[in-house]
Amino acid sequence: MLIDTHCHLDFPEFDGDREAVVAEAAVAGVAYIVNVASSVIGARRALEVAACFPGVYAVVGVHPHEADMVSEADLREISRLAEREKVVAIGETGLDYYRNLATPQNQQRIFRSQIEIALERGLPLVVHCRQAQEDTLKILKEYPSLRTVIHCFSGDHSFLSECLARGYYCSFTCNITYKKAGDIRSYAAAVPMERLMLETDAPYLPPEGLRGKRNVPAWVRYAAEAVASAQGAGFEQVCEATTANARAFFGII
Repeated sequence: MLIDTHCHLDFPEFDGDREAVVAEAAVAGVAYIVNVASSVIGARRALEVAACFPGVYAVVGVHPHEADMVSEADLREISRLAEREKVVAIGETGLDYYRNLATPQNQQRIFRSQIEIALERGLPLVVHCRQAQEDTLKILKEYPSLRTVIHCFSGDHSFLSECLARGYYCSFTCNITYKKAGDIRSYAAAVPMERLMLETDAPYLPPEGLRGKRNVPAWVRYAAEAVASAQGAGFEQVCEATTANARAFFGII
């Protein structure tokens, strides 16, 4: 059994065949899917999707790219939505200094606001961090009790070491299968099995050999295979460990 801990089934790329995509995942052994919002509208849609499928759960929040446009009313709505059934985390939130689609000041402000929501609602946090490791760690350090996963892990070994020292989980996507992703495979090899999670980030980041196609939750098994290879572990061992980790982190019974 596998869990895709981060995908975007609410995106329009899945409007034509969402039910078939979820069914395909189940056939492939993906028992649960965590659908992660990236905007207030996306959070509403994530809840709608979760309501349609027993094995799909929702994460509500605002991506750092949206930070310049987020109002206090938006944050209040995220807080209200976080109380809904099948909401298992807040996110994805964090910092992205690679594309800089929002100012760093607003990204940091919205990041902190969503951390506060997570703590108030007793939910874990799904963190996006791209070329913003120092500020991400600085902000998260202010909230030591926060349960955190770094989604689509990237950065360097120093960042990884600090994340692990703080007890964060690290989640790896199908980009670990790419021929030039030796650094990502080295990070996966260094993460203790009890801190690993798997995801697709679908519709993005399809596995090697399927690049150019839409990624789907069923393909999380490719990430599992690559992680198993990096760790020198068995495929079934990785499936069992990452599923147990995800169920505990998100409270999926």
